[in-house]
Amino acid sequence: MFAPVYFDNNATTPLDKRVLEAMLPYLSDQAGFGNPSSRHDYGRRARQAIDEARQQVAAAAGADPTEVVFTSGGTEANNLFIKGVAAGIKPGALPLHLAISAIEHPCVREPARELARQGWQLHEIAVDNFGRVDEDDYAQALARKPRLISVMLANNETGTLQDISKLAQQALAAGSWFHTDAVQALGKLEMNFRELNAAGLHAMSISAHKISGPKGAGALLLDKRVDIRPLIAGGGHERGLRSGTENVAAIVGFGRACELLRTRLAQGTAELLALREQLEHGLLQLGAIIFALGAERLPNTVYFALPDIDGETLVGKLDRAGYAVASGAACSSANPEPSHVLRAMGVAAELARGAVRISLGSANSAAQVADFLSVLGDTVFKLRRMTALAG
Repeated sequence: MFAPVYFDNNATTPLDKRVLEAMLPYLSDQAGFGNPSSRHDYGRRARQAIDEARQQVAAAAGADPTEVVFTSGGTEANNLFIKGVAAGIKPGALPLHLAISAIEHPCVREPARELARQGWQLHEIAVDNFGRVDEDDYAQALARKPRLISVMLANNETGTLQDISKLAQQALAAGSWFHTDAVQALGKLEMNFRELNAAGLHAMSISAHKISGPKGAGALLLDKRVDIRPLIAGGGHERGLRSGTENVAAIVGFGRACELLRTRLAQGTAELLALREQLEHGLLQLGAIIFALGAERLPNTVYFALPDIDGETLVGKLDRAGYAVASGAACSSANPEPSHVLRAMGVAAELARGAVRISLGSANSAAQVADFLSVLGDTVFKLRRMTALAG
């Protein structure tokens, strides 16, 4: 009997059973339910669990535990950096400049644009047709001496990787605070915040639900020299940067998911690359255009379009056939416009409307990819036949 196949791991990942097991004591009436700010035994147990999770997250990302600020996810972590750093900067002589890449996730683009509405000068750094930061335009952005810069490590749609170490070094020379959204990179790439920090990176955002952890937990890895103000004021939790009683169960799950990553990353990357190669070979045979093909990308991500086939229609047909894929980014699926990432890469609007993203995970297999390609071929044939009859 056919079982539905999940090919949308960049949107979210299934919760690992071992992660759930680690979380359960903090969701029940066992001793783990205490408030971690309380001074009795119940509170101390909860605090100890958070401290352990902080160490696990730090180890997975190559950071020091004191640099981990827990948040509700990547969106809050990105907002905390952009708005928090901006709030800590004395206006002085205007205008104030900031820069982000033109392919950032909405949770970076929107707070940056909010600052622009408040008087900041925003430079959206151009990218080439692979989605990589354009060196000349980046140099122009740096010439304005931006106070803060944010460039994502791995794009959530195309999977394209940026040379963050090089970009951070250049930003450091310009005197800028430099941040990267690494939500899609954690668990798919080897990462070391300390090494990047030495190069000039000051902050990095990560999230639990992209690595088989729970939704509702993330972190901002933050150089303690950065002057940053909290978004949420209150009791002074998380070094005073994120007040509110901690979501102990989710944080524990985040830590456990990070711990599990360290044992499977190398093998998992090789397996995902093999599946991606199989998938791309089949797509090219069907006449697909694969975006950013040839660029250094995440090992699990394929973003493609089939000429004259609408992406939303194709996603719906594949869903009914039992395959969960995405048309663009799930976090901005309410926007009917073509992907801003593809537009920034110079892709024609008509082709961009056909974009479909497949993001593989550890549960996927070569057999699933082969079956998918067969179903896709049949589906595309039928859609084109319907189009021809309608014409």
